[in-house]
Order: sequence, then structure tokens, then C-alpha cells
Amino acid sequence: MQNYVDGVKEFVENHVIALTVTFVAVVGVLALRRWMAGGVCRSKARLDGKTVLITGANTGIGKETALDMAQRGARVILACRDMTRARIAADDIRQRSGNGNVVVKKLDLASLQSVRDLVKDVQENEERLDILINNAGIMMCPKWETEDGFEMQFGVNHLGHFLLTNCLLDLLKKSAPSRIVIVSSVAHQKGRMHFDDINLDKSYSPEQSYRQSKLANILFCRELAKRLQGTGVTAYSLHPGVIRTELGRHFLSTLAMWKKMILMPFLLLIKSPWEGAQTTIYCAVDESQADVSGLYYSDCAVKQPRPQALDDAAAKKLWDLSASMVGLG
Repeated sequence: MQNYVDGVKEFVENHVIALTVTFVAVVGVLALRRWMAGGVCRSKARLDGKTVLITGANTGIGKETALDMAQRGARVILACRDMTRARIAADDIRQRSGNGNVVVKKLDLASLQSVRDLVKDVQENEERLDILINNAGIMMCPKWETEDGFEMQFGVNHLGHFLLTNCLLDLLKKSAPSRIVIVSSVAHQKGRMHFDDINLDKSYSPEQSYRQSKLANILFCRELAKRLQGTGVTAYSLHPGVIRTELGRHFLSTLAMWKKMILMPFLLLIKSPWEGAQTTIYCAVDESQADVSGLYYSDCAVKQPRPQALDDAAAKKLWDLSASMVGLG
């Protein structure tokens, strides 16, 4: 036994620097991981008797948000393109939450007709809508077009949600106080609105398109909040964080193998879907935010977006252009 103790002591003495560096590195990584995890919604608010509609809720942060809403007692509508995956997600949410009031409805945001069909379904079959969460999105895909001929990222991330939200406003107002939560991204920081070439036909890049669509989300929220003043309906936009979800599949598929290998260690540090859903949940339920509207959030706190996201003239211009594109009077 003494020989063992002496051996350990000798090892520690001979490797004190290496052990110290290793210890500091591990502590640093754990601290960085904790920081990357971001804020957590602490609200215990119940949603019994309320209805929540979430787009893209069959996976990632959308599914985690849906699970949280179900656990709070809400009737939860998963509005999804892939009905098979949506039904599987709904079954899982019912089982994990103990809430059987979780339903699936078809929604393809790349089709304005699909949006209108969902709206008709909701208007005919739902008595109320308390929370609308515009969560679905597509990230850095090739130059694809929606069914209606719009550039895919702008069409799905902004225009589809723009039409959906506007068509559901009467029900949201009827159910007030109610909330609209729009999932944007920190990517808006390098974005700009290409009003002279909104579909980026002259010059397209996946990054440029994604940044424009995420900037559009914040500008939409800003103008929406102005138009909803006095109605009891409030609007919020947010950056959920960098998250391990399927959203980045198009981006990752374009990277060379050596770049993917470099990224692998960093993927261990980024948020889980549960962590990434916290700011969405915060905006949807936290009591402290009930009387504010039009603001931008990250890590469960109000943050200042970049100046181009605070441009009221651009927000109004985007609204008018979007209304024209989707056929709203």
C-alpha cells in the first residue's frame, strides 16, 4: 500500500504542470459550456384552457417548445410539413407530458395555399389561439424556389409566416391577451434587405439569403407590434442560440471533410434543443413580458439588435412588399 501511495505522489510531483494545465482546461471547457447554454425560462405559468400553435414542431427546438407548452396544460397544435414525423413527435409529446390534447395539422410554408388551408382549418375548428410560435425555418439551402416562385429562405422563413400570422390575427385578438413569438437569429447582424432584388435573382448566396430572411423576421415583429397596439396581442422576436438541430444540414453538407473535423469539438459546446428552446418559451409565457411588445431577445433577456433591424421605414416597406407578394389587401 505504501508503495502505491509513494508511486502516486511521485507521479503527481513529476507531472504537476501537465495536471494543472489539464485541470484548468477542463474547468475552462465546463465554464464555456455553461456559458454557451444560455438562460433558462424560470416561469411556472400554467396554460390550462389555452391553445398554442407552433410551426415546425416535429423536431429540434420546436418540439422541445411544444413539449413545454403541453406540460403546462395547453392544447398544442403541431403545424408541420412532414405529417409522418409530426405524428411520431405528437405521440412522444403526449406520452412525456401526460397531456393528450396535442394535435397535428398540415403546413408547408413553401406554399401559400397550404398556409391558407391551415388557416381555414384553425378558423373552423379552434375556438381560440393564445400563442402563435413561428418557429419553422430553412437555413442556407441552394437557390430553390417555393411553390409560388419566391426564393426559398425568404419564402419559408418570412413570407409563409407573414401570411399565417396575418390570417390568424382575428382569432388571436379574440383570445387576447395573446402572444406571437417569431424565431429569428443572430445572423440578422450581417443581413440587409435587398428590396430591389428581394428574391436575390441577380446575386444569390445561401448565407446572404438566410441573413436577409432573419433580418426580415425582426423587422416584421417590429411593424407587427406597432399595428397591434391596444389589441392585447403582443409580439416578440428572438435568437435561440447556436443549437444542435437539423437546421444546419444544408450548411454542413457543403463543408469539406477537414472542416467538419475541425468543427466537431465545437459541436460539443453548442446548445441542446432543450437549451435552445428556452428563449422561445420565455417569450411565450413569462409573466414579466406580458406588457411589452416588438422587442428582440436572446438567452431569456431583451437584447439590442443591429441598427438595420431597428429601421422603422424598412419595417414598413417590408410589410407593404410582403403583403403584395402574398396577396393580402
